[in-house]
Amino acid sequence: MIRISNIKIYKDITDEDVLQTAIKKYKIPKASITQWHISKKSIDARKKEDVHYSYCIDICVKSEEKLLKNKDISLIKKLEQPQIQINLSKSIKPVIVGAGPSGLFAALTFIKYGYKPIVIEQGEKVEERKKSVDNFISTGILNTNSNVQFGEGGSGTFSDGKLTSGINSPYCKTVLDEFVKFGAPKQILYLTKPHIGTDNLINIIRNMRNYIIKNGGTFLFNTKFIDLETTNNSVSKVIVHHLDTNSTEKIDANVLILAIGHSSRDTFKRVYEKGLLLEPKNFSVGVRIEHLQSEINKAQYGTLTKLKLPAADYKLAYHAPSGRSCYTFCMCPGGTVMPSSSEENTIVTNGMSYFARNGKNANSAVLVNVTPEDFSDAKNPLSGVDFQKDLEEKAFIFGGSDYFAPAQRFEDFDKNIKSTFVGTVEPSYKPGVTLTNLNDIMPSFVSETLKDGIKFFDNRLHGFANPDSILTGMETRSSSPVRILRDENLVSNIRGIYPCGEGAGYAGGIMSAAVDGIKCAIAAIK
Repeated sequence: MIRISNIKIYKDITDEDVLQTAIKKYKIPKASITQWHISKKSIDARKKEDVHYSYCIDICVKSEEKLLKNKDISLIKKLEQPQIQINLSKSIKPVIVGAGPSGLFAALTFIKYGYKPIVIEQGEKVEERKKSVDNFISTGILNTNSNVQFGEGGSGTFSDGKLTSGINSPYCKTVLDEFVKFGAPKQILYLTKPHIGTDNLINIIRNMRNYIIKNGGTFLFNTKFIDLETTNNSVSKVIVHHLDTNSTEKIDANVLILAIGHSSRDTFKRVYEKGLLLEPKNFSVGVRIEHLQSEINKAQYGTLTKLKLPAADYKLAYHAPSGRSCYTFCMCPGGTVMPSSSEENTIVTNGMSYFARNGKNANSAVLVNVTPEDFSDAKNPLSGVDFQKDLEEKAFIFGGSDYFAPAQRFEDFDKNIKSTFVGTVEPSYKPGVTLTNLNDIMPSFVSETLKDGIKFFDNRLHGFANPDSILTGMETRSSSPVRILRDENLVSNIRGIYPCGEGAGYAGGIMSAAVDGIKCAIAAIK
């Protein structure tokens, strides 16, 4: 199979027409093509007078020698997945704590190789979880066990369903293929920046669960992991509390995939008390910023193109003279800012988009890095949790102590004065916002770096520092504040326990978390 790259398309055309364009340009007889598919599609908007789609097409042809002389045509090097020997007589009793991406893909991997995992999830099934989230948005009544952070699908379910990642693993294709198998749009297989959307994720996750159950897996929803037992420094039992019946159960387990999310603070504390080795790690805090999506489109695409382009996104970074970094994260085109608290009397924000990305506003986290040296006790593995919680509790008070979020126009934030009106950009956060001065909530090194970063971004993306841009606080859960240590075999200092995914400090999004789930399950099987 060969890959034809750098196919420039200036019109909205079908995939078949893209193929015809390529074979016409390179004089490839269509009869010689035995199979083909689009392998990459991106938007090239570096020059506003030359905005176009850039495609790559993979084709099998009967004779490729002459074609390979062209610089835009190459042989495809297939990424091979590691082969593992399976011995089903080996007694593995896998228990997975957490039904986010890492937990679900660990479960799918165990099923693939003939093992029957038990998945423990403190939150609800995804369809019931959606009702709890909607109820919080409309009433301000928080379900602390099932919300944007906790429940089937993990925190990524109520984001944008982004599948971009900086990792280079053969399992990335496995993850994409699995998502398509369970109902994701096939275009995620070739888009440069694939996303699924919250509306699609809910159905996909339900399909995954039903498949796992059909093949022998078990899910225990509304069930909290509360403890574990060991024998000769190996895990032997997992102790859970069933929230529905207020009862406790011991489950035999010699493999524990600890696929907890980055908000599992009580679990961090419990496993630390049980002797698992933890360390504090760097993470980031900041705010959500909102602009009109139409203005982002104009800044990214210009006004000349006739293409019907999707809502534009961006990714920006700034390195301050102080050594701090400011960057955008989890940008949600045409999306909304989500109420993402998981504990009472706190405010946490996140971003969400549906698959269509057709909302009025664009939003993104704008974050500043923090390190253990910024915490009250740099040696305490849980001190980062305290740092997060302090910001979240202050945001709750400044928001009015009713789950309204504190918000501010950028011009006022920059001048360090309380906002008194909303301009052209209306905040999308529900239940609602309270205009205030965000400078009073966060440390000065965070607020000053944010101001400098946003103004720097305006040089890269015109309009980013629009005076009416809305900042909503606080964004504190971009990644885990701790890392649960594991060795080269992915095992913790207690044998049989595999710290996994975002909460354990080894992933940073749906894709990398899912890949880590696959790797941990394979490590346990091997």
